[in-house]
Amino acid sequence: MIDDLLVSVDGSIGRIRLNRPKALHALTTAMCAAVLDALEAWREDLAVEAVVIDHAEGRGFCAGGDIRMLAESGAADGVEARAFFHTEYRMNHRLFTYAKPVVAVMDGITMGGGVGLALPCTFRIATANTRLAMPETGIGLFPDVGAGWYLSRLPGRIGQYLALTGYRLDGAECRALGLATHFLDAASLDEAKHRIGEAPQEIAATLDALAVPAGEAKLLANREAIDRLFASDTLEEIYAALEADGSDFATTTLATLRTKSPQTMKVSLRLLKDGAGMATFADEMAHEYAVGTRVVQRHDFLEGVRAVIVDKDNAPRWDPAEPEGVTDHVIDQIFAPLSPDEAWTPA
Repeated sequence: MIDDLLVSVDGSIGRIRLNRPKALHALTTAMCAAVLDALEAWREDLAVEAVVIDHAEGRGFCAGGDIRMLAESGAADGVEARAFFHTEYRMNHRLFTYAKPVVAVMDGITMGGGVGLALPCTFRIATANTRLAMPETGIGLFPDVGAGWYLSRLPGRIGQYLALTGYRLDGAECRALGLATHFLDAASLDEAKHRIGEAPQEIAATLDALAVPAGEAKLLANREAIDRLFASDTLEEIYAALEADGSDFATTTLATLRTKSPQTMKVSLRLLKDGAGMATFADEMAHEYAVGTRVVQRHDFLEGVRAVIVDKDNAPRWDPAEPEGVTDHVIDQIFAPLSPDEAWTPA
């Protein structure tokens, strides 16, 4: 077993603990493969009645994926990046379809790949420490790991708002939107895990008993504005609506969007539009894989990683720099199906 992932069986509970604290537990290909192996080993093991996924130490549950590796691979032949997406998406799908209850403890930063790890789980615990986001458009990527499925199914146009802006949801907002099934005090998490181990068939009742009021979901105060201003699936029309509105919320939101990649904001809008009509989660993952294999080798992703992660000047030079420069033809190319021998398939 790899050091970055601690896998064990504790009584009737399969335990998966992310263990890369210096990287906020960002996922590697090997970590995703190890999660898959553990889930497969426990699938027909009657001694394992439930699975708990958390992190070993540090302030993040999971900050995402191995972005540096993806950029380095994308700048070359893309083979390693495709292998990562292929394995990660198989892990996402396995969790989504897993027959045994799985509990994700989203205590701390839960972003990108961490969202993909948590949201397929049966029970998703948020705390006051939770900060959940899909911030990919800020590095020229797009919300993946099933985001086209999850975000398109949120109320109104909140999913589109989250996908484009990368807004960080706190624990109360996660609970209000159903992204978390329960809100607990962080101090009671050890007790929750202990009780789950004592009664793995009564997880819902255990978490219901330990849950506390989450407090105000601040984002919902802007629900009407979000639904109205993000009503279109066309980025230029969203910009126009924000410019015409002139409220503090609209002005601040427009300023945020102007820092993101126009190309991958358009990709995100298309992904959510398509995702709303997907028949199965497997269809969604195959769709996202085709898009991801192309976006990871395009200029905006390489430039976004340079600006935000490598040089840290936070001044990416997007190309095209404005929404009008991203043509429908380019988006159609990014979304074209892969050939059968290249396409993603479930494990």
